[in-house]
Amino acid sequence: MQLPLDQRDLPSPPKFRSLLGPSFILLGLGLGSGEIILWPYLSSNYGLGIIWGIVVGVTMQFFINMEVERYALIYGESIFVGFARWLRWLPIWFAASTFLGFGWPGIGLAGATLLFHATDAVSVKIVGVLVFVAIGAILSFGKILYKTVETLQKTLVLFGTPFILILTFYFASRADWSAFFSGLMGFGTNYHFLPAGISVASFLAALTYSGAGGNLNLAQSFYVRDKGYGMGAYSQKIGNLLTAAADSTHIRLTGSTFPLTSANLTKFFAWWKAVNLEHFFIFWLLGLVTMLMLSLLAYSTTHTLPGNSEGINFVLNEASALAPLGTLFLLVTGLMLSATQLTVLDSTSRIITENVLLTSGNHTARVSKLYYTVLWLQIAFGILVMLSGFTQPRELITLGAIINAFSMFVYTGLIFYLNNFRLPHPLRPSLWRNLALTATFMFLSFFFFKTIL
Repeated sequence: MQLPLDQRDLPSPPKFRSLLGPSFILLGLGLGSGEIILWPYLSSNYGLGIIWGIVVGVTMQFFINMEVERYALIYGESIFVGFARWLRWLPIWFAASTFLGFGWPGIGLAGATLLFHATDAVSVKIVGVLVFVAIGAILSFGKILYKTVETLQKTLVLFGTPFILILTFYFASRADWSAFFSGLMGFGTNYHFLPAGISVASFLAALTYSGAGGNLNLAQSFYVRDKGYGMGAYSQKIGNLLTAAADSTHIRLTGSTFPLTSANLTKFFAWWKAVNLEHFFIFWLLGLVTMLMLSLLAYSTTHTLPGNSEGINFVLNEASALAPLGTLFLLVTGLMLSATQLTVLDSTSRIITENVLLTSGNHTARVSKLYYTVLWLQIAFGILVMLSGFTQPRELITLGAIINAFSMFVYTGLIFYLNNFRLPHPLRPSLWRNLALTATFMFLSFFFFKTIL
């Protein structure tokens, strides 16, 4: 697909503090599924010998995300436009796989379930409907869409993570810490790496959600573009629902790039160093610590208790063990899950909107109007699923994760080709980053096909 691409000089990178933001959003996407639900679920039922997978999962996603950021830095557009330049039919795949992987309201339903138990509300369904309507209102009426999402996730991460750390250090015993450090090496009670009887599908789901997971990793290109990273400084932003209804402005999906002068190359490598540090400290390090501590907390408070394997009962068991702080724990984790569902709906609506437009051949359009249409259609679908009787959010999360694992397997190969063969030579990935992407591709393919078999 031939899409226009202008040339402008690359802006200079700002101070490091001004870069903080996109990685908080991606971290927030992982907080709900992998960090609060799947890894703690596995740890409460099988012990800490599986937490080595957290380190592997978040590290794989770090390298995937940085290659997504590389593309967005250079072109100031989402990586989906890059895929469409290469293969015309890829937008169809990304729009469909995004909805199939994340259209199920498992994360929001999990948040509603915890808030229901924390507040003694009338029913989980009513809380779930209120959560989804509130999400729609927050996304629709904030001044600038990106700033709304960034501010919300920063607030919850910076409050929720210290709260989890304090609980973990208070309740974990010396024996628990010993099991924790053994688990980082893959040693569990009477097993090494994977215990007998573990569901490979659940383990694959946890690996997939060690971070954002699925096509949501690719949404990082939207967020770094809207933050103004690199050539994203020249991009247009999505406003709120009111401006979308009144404004007839067409937003360009295509970006611009920079001539390969020595000055621009110097600026690019300064950008590259800065955004790697931002993503390492916020996404990799903070995300890793939070996932590990939540798994340790689940193990310390619920391991060997009956009923842990049923839905998200282990979280309720945790709350009972954390008394008198159990209600506060349910409120905090319920809000974190709800915020994750908000960011999921934002990311998926962005992905579906852009890929629908790319499928139709449009590279300038009223993006805001279509985005809010897709958003509220997804909210309506999520509410219908909840009202139809689905009551086990973990099963919905696992189902979506298996679909997303296949999607990650596919696009890891696509990113490898795109960044190694369609970027200018001086801007392509180094050998060791290519080795990391190749290892990720092989690791995901092994567990995905093992799950299918």
